[in-house]
Amino acid sequence: MTELLLNEAIYQRIIADLVPQAQKFLWIVTADIKDLHVGKGLKGKKQRFVPFLEILSDLVQQGVAIRLMHAKEPGPRFRKDFDKYPALIESDLFERILCPRIHTKAIIIDGKSAFITSANLTGAGLGAKSPDKRNFEAGILTDEKQHIAPLIEWIDSLYLGDHCLKCQRRKFCPDPIA
Repeated sequence: MTELLLNEAIYQRIIADLVPQAQKFLWIVTADIKDLHVGKGLKGKKQRFVPFLEILSDLVQQGVAIRLMHAKEPGPRFRKDFDKYPALIESDLFERILCPRIHTKAIIIDGKSAFITSANLTGAGLGAKSPDKRNFEAGILTDEKQHIAPLIEWIDSLYLGDHCLKCQRRKFCPDPIA
């Protein structure tokens, strides 16, 4: 199955429906990372809006391993919110790396679903903003192994720093992986 998602459908299908269902691992790759709020609560009941970091913290506390890879320092509100979630700071299940060359935007859930998108991990990109305030975004959701397997392998090589030693942008990297 391959599914095209546009605009607010991205939020509903990926952020509201699939991400909270992760059971083993969740990998998020993004160029930009800012404050992002999402609905939390049972369907059919009034939801409250919380930082996306709360959803990630809940997943870590449930035993889900999370990798967050991004290209630049998060925005100030994201950094302030981050400190409110000790599970993200203290758990070995949460890993975060910064690589200035990352421009990919992808989310992999349990190795079973992959979402490749134009949207960054921001409120205007993936958040619960109204259609009149959000960015115009597109993405492809797939469960096809022939697409997911090489994407996982490639993201893993980035995460492990396989490209770091020969990177010609290394002098601009605030925290080289290798």
